[in-house]
Amino acid sequence: MLNEKRIKEAESNVKSYLAECLLKKTAPDKNVINILLRNAKESLRVAEEVHRKDTSELWTIVCSYYAMFYYANAILLKLGYKVGDKIVHKVASDALIVYARKKLRTSLIEEYEETKEEALNLAGIKADKIIESFDFERSKRGLIQYKTIEFEKKSKAKTSLQRAKEFAREMEKLIIDEK
Repeated sequence: MLNEKRIKEAESNVKSYLAECLLKKTAPDKNVINILLRNAKESLRVAEEVHRKDTSELWTIVCSYYAMFYYANAILLKLGYKVGDKIVHKVASDALIVYARKKLRTSLIEEYEETKEEALNLAGIKADKIIESFDFERSKRGLIQYKTIEFEKKSKAKTSLQRAKEFAREMEKLIIDEK
């Protein structure tokens, strides 16, 4: 679960990113959002295929992460924010925590309305878990690409693909809710 320290760090970073134009307030662009969504879906399809064929744990992880990255950028753009050209992965991760976390929580609460009291707590935990999964995958992708031995990659690849699928489902709902 996202802890308060990580949330505060993201909030502080986002203020800096805005000041340094690493993140810009912008009008949503449907064409760019659609391109990002196509890239996200393609990345997820490739991750599933590579995983199913047992071709490469590395590329299952990389493609799973990029599916999440494209979805993150699509939802941020839908919310009126464009990630710049530098440290894009970190900027997207922090901006997702700051701008999409509450929207995701609200979306999940609506799904769990019948058990509202429980849903408030569960939705908050699940929203944090989904957003945090992007951060985990960003870190893991770098570690796997450059520092991990082969036999450790298989279980990490399966986890990456599962996280990407859940992230994709929830981001799709947010995109639809914003229309």
